[in-house]
Amino acid sequence: MLWCAETSAQALTGRGFVEGRGLLFPQQASNDPTRAVGDLLLREEVFFKPVPWMQLGGALDLRANSHDQVDERWRLDLDDRSARRPRASIRRLTATLTRGPFTVDAGKQFIRWGKADIINPTDRFAPRDFTNVVDAGFLAVTGVRGVAQIENETLEAVWVPRFTPSRVPLANQRWTVVPADAAPIPIVDAGSVLPDGRETGLRWGHTGSGFEYSLSFFNGFNHLPNIDVATTSSRETVKTAEKTCSACSASSPYIVIRRTYPAIRTYGADAAVPTRWFTLKGELGYFTSSSPATDEYVLYVMQVERQTGEWMIAGGYAGEAITVRRPALTFAPDRGMTRSLVARASYTIDPNRSLAFESAIRQNLHGEYGKAEYSQARGPHWRGTVTAVLVTGHSDDFLGQYHRNSHVAAAVRYSF
Repeated sequence: MLWCAETSAQALTGRGFVEGRGLLFPQQASNDPTRAVGDLLLREEVFFKPVPWMQLGGALDLRANSHDQVDERWRLDLDDRSARRPRASIRRLTATLTRGPFTVDAGKQFIRWGKADIINPTDRFAPRDFTNVVDAGFLAVTGVRGVAQIENETLEAVWVPRFTPSRVPLANQRWTVVPADAAPIPIVDAGSVLPDGRETGLRWGHTGSGFEYSLSFFNGFNHLPNIDVATTSSRETVKTAEKTCSACSASSPYIVIRRTYPAIRTYGADAAVPTRWFTLKGELGYFTSSSPATDEYVLYVMQVERQTGEWMIAGGYAGEAITVRRPALTFAPDRGMTRSLVARASYTIDPNRSLAFESAIRQNLHGEYGKAEYSQARGPHWRGTVTAVLVTGHSDDFLGQYHRNSHVAAAVRYSF
């Protein structure tokens, strides 16, 4: 009986944390006067390994928020398709099977591709939560990933039967920028038109003597939306608006937006070459689409990375080349951060304290973003983090439009 108890204890492990976070914005936004926002997150992760070749893993999130960024309904969310963050959600639920050089992950999981920092053009199975555009966490997708690693070659295949979009900023809050003269006009979110098809991807990687590279292919949908602005003369639009907006009526002006997610194909490549002084990294993605309202373009990143002492420093250039331009209104942070000098650095002060910095500066100087973060642990359970974010620039630039959203944040986390 004692042996059985010890075996069970080793097979089942768990971890988690409770984190409270406050954000303070010095300026009001034209459509959002709120300057202080509070967040609370409880996360519990459990791992079960009944046999050496199988592991089951799951994570549960519980959330609360002071600024209506969390769905008020008490239901267990499984697909991360809601406009607001769910009150309770399954963050991850995965079965991992390993046999020799083969690994299969099935279920809700995080899939990351690419080697660059800050911007990853080939990272197509990685939707994000852009409720806060400059602090966007990743969302899991539901599907199957198989990996075969034979000597220096790695082949990865992904199949996702159900599309997961990125969560975009709420229409009535500061990360949806509204021109000052249009701020009094109500904005109505008419929801999303989500595609029904499956997504697939292949990635082949090679590790050589002093270098590594990979090639990838993605066939699916852009997790970042095109934005359709509906006319108030449409009877269906008026009906939808009046249901969701108490200030809207057929006789008063308002703006109705709807999100669509175009089909795309992406051809990608990434590489890393260590040298004596630094590591060279590059990543490129070519995006094509049959949609008449979606551009075709190339995103690329070139950077150098160096570790010296307790410093890790990376910097480079993120660029874009449009091959086919089509009329479209989009929400595209990946493209909005290109044509920029990008940098990231971290410094480990000691085992309990660290500093981190991140920045992006548009080449025309119309938009700048910078973040500095200090984190300190106290004992095995407590950690505090202070963050300062500065955004400046012109209103017609993707980064510059958020010039009223500079802020400071403080978080306290208890891990268990």
